[in-house]
Amino acid sequence: MNISAQQVKELREKTSAPMMDCRKALEEAKGDIEEAIVVLRKKGIATAAKKASRATSEGVVNSYIHAGGKIGVLLEVNCESDFVARNEHFQEMVKDIAMHIAATDPKFIRKEDVTAEAFEKEKDIYRAQAAATGKPAPVVEKIVEGKMSKFYEEVCLLNQPFVKDPAITIEQLIATTVGKLGENIAVRRFARFKVGEIAETIASTKYEQQAKEE
Repeated sequence: MNISAQQVKELREKTSAPMMDCRKALEEAKGDIEEAIVVLRKKGIATAAKKASRATSEGVVNSYIHAGGKIGVLLEVNCESDFVARNEHFQEMVKDIAMHIAATDPKFIRKEDVTAEAFEKEKDIYRAQAAATGKPAPVVEKIVEGKMSKFYEEVCLLNQPFVKDPAITIEQLIATTVGKLGENIAVRRFARFKVGEIAETIASTKYEQQAKEE
């Protein structure tokens, strides 16, 4: 199929993906821009999965202040090299995630970071609510399972729909950036403060928590 330079330019402007990747995605999508965006996202997710085990010892710490100084976020995101840490696409992604945290106030980074206490407490609440409807036990458990999936979406940063583009999650946003830059990227920790709230939100990945305990 004949893909025009204008189509490639338009897709690149929307995704910031390399020109060659944009052309290949458009060819696969038969010239459909929106479908090509999906192709690029899938490629990013696949690339991210392959690179997930690679060490991330570089990165940046970003601060974001919102609502006239009422909400502040400190965020550390890691990558593999200082070269990528200084890349504008990487830094833009980090700023977007910090802004997202300010807006949504997640309590954990990943599903794996949810404490057993928080998990069981929430599950007990959902089970009691479902049981109160008088439905059979198997149905109650299915309801609880569905609500727990929604719980992760509400409290885990990587599972949340990105506030600037709810069609993708933060995990998919990161995966897309991994696809563009070719390095593993990981959110390591963040802290969120809001004026008037006694307790701040502080979250880190489990390996970070274990390192502190050791």
